[in-house]
Amino acid sequence: MRHLKAHRKLGRTTEHRMSMLRNLATSLVNARDERIITTLPKAKELRPFIERAITLSRRAKVLDGDNAAVEAVHLRRQASAFFHSGNRLQASSTGKRGGVRAPRTAGVLALKRLFDELGERFKDRPGGYTRIIKLGRRDGDNAEIAIIEFVDNPRERDAASSTAKGAKSATSGKTKTSFASKSGAAEGGRRGGHKADKTYEKEETTAARGGGEESIPKPEDSDKAGSGGRRSEKTESTANEKDTV
Repeated sequence: MRHLKAHRKLGRTTEHRMSMLRNLATSLVNARDERIITTLPKAKELRPFIERAITLSRRAKVLDGDNAAVEAVHLRRQASAFFHSGNRLQASSTGKRGGVRAPRTAGVLALKRLFDELGERFKDRPGGYTRIIKLGRRDGDNAEIAIIEFVDNPRERDAASSTAKGAKSATSGKTKTSFASKSGAAEGGRRGGHKADKTYEKEETTAARGGGEESIPKPEDSDKAGSGGRRSEKTESTANEKDTV
């Protein structure tokens, strides 16, 4: 049962845990594919963490009024707590062996992208900006691995556009073939025209054959006529015999 358990400690102190979540949030926002792979407990802790930052950027996009600019700056400052501010003001002599240390500006870039791109994308979406996809357990420590990514990412948009184009081309091909078949039937094409000619020829031939059969006597009729003639001959012969007698 959950009793006063606000979050997972992840085996770290508060400072270490918050620093880790800021690093994960920075990596997720700056990722090219807008997705990172981490353990499942870390992904579940990162999800509400980064979604609160996106909600702040959403609020900045719908501000209006006289104090809109001031409130936008305030929201940006609040969201900066979710990322590392970088080391722009760090002395150059603190690098290894006196070398110049490269400035870490990933947090600054993440904050800029959060308000310029992600806030605009999720402006009309009331929450649910990320999803978690389980990948099973990894070899070695048997830890559960998961992907955490933003919804409506570029891969999904490209896939949706490609499927829409494919469906459109398929429908256009179907309409073209149906039109061609209709036009072929109308012009008396290969199938429809020949079939029509054949049926017309059949009607003519059957009519001609019917007339010929009527003109030519049937063998049954000739047999009947022959038998009638023989009977008449027999009757005549019998009548002659009676007369002679």
